[in-house]
Amino acid sequence: MDIKLDGRSAVITGGSKGLGLAVATQFAASGADVAILARRPDVLEEAKASIAKTAKGRVAAFACDVSKPDEIEAAFAQVTEALGKVDIVVNNAGASRALPFMSITDAMWQEDFDLKLFGAIRLTRLAWPQMIERRWGRVINVLNIGAKAPRANGAPTAVTRAAGMALTKILAGEGAPHNVLVNALLVGQIDSDQWVRRHAAAGTNEPYEDYIKGLATDIPLGRLGQAQEFAATACFLCSDQAGYITGTALNVDGGRSPVV
Repeated sequence: MDIKLDGRSAVITGGSKGLGLAVATQFAASGADVAILARRPDVLEEAKASIAKTAKGRVAAFACDVSKPDEIEAAFAQVTEALGKVDIVVNNAGASRALPFMSITDAMWQEDFDLKLFGAIRLTRLAWPQMIERRWGRVINVLNIGAKAPRANGAPTAVTRAAGMALTKILAGEGAPHNVLVNALLVGQIDSDQWVRRHAAAGTNEPYEDYIKGLATDIPLGRLGQAQEFAATACFLCSDQAGYITGTALNVDGGRSPVV
């Protein structure tokens, strides 16, 4: 099956590294015009150049902190000017933050909701009217498996992501009559920049390859996922071939989640 996104335009938050970069690269190689949003202009330019190597369409990059409403509005205006329209929104910004409940301050809670939930709400709200008008749209909310199966010491991310799953179902119901499809991809453990940073922060002499093997002991497939595998799943969901899939929360976790 040949998955194509020819003629589509996509915006991906957290698009300069890890899963966001992989998704943007896959989309661009599949024919979509792509805009990536992230906070650091220098890293964005490196990512843009990397995506452009295999892109079939336009590639744009804009600095934006999606926890700030004014920056989202400004970035969306830039994306619309650069690409002409937005057919696909991938809400990917935000790394996992898992702490004991009593150590989480009000400020930490607010930061997590502003970045991961309200960022998705605000960007989707901006793109939604034109999707409805054209009767074609795709929204992917990148969550994690804690949204379905929260664990002790898993807040604030598990709570924020659970809210994102509820948002996904609500939007799917509202968008369905207009052919606007909304789904969530729930990340397990994917080999990405996030794990590279954690390995570096640990200050260990253990080789990175051994470090990630140790992370896979409770994954039925016996390994971490690859960012390209995640990106391929997102690409399929945003294609016409997935035109009957909406309101789902799909685990991309090698079988690690205890719930389907």
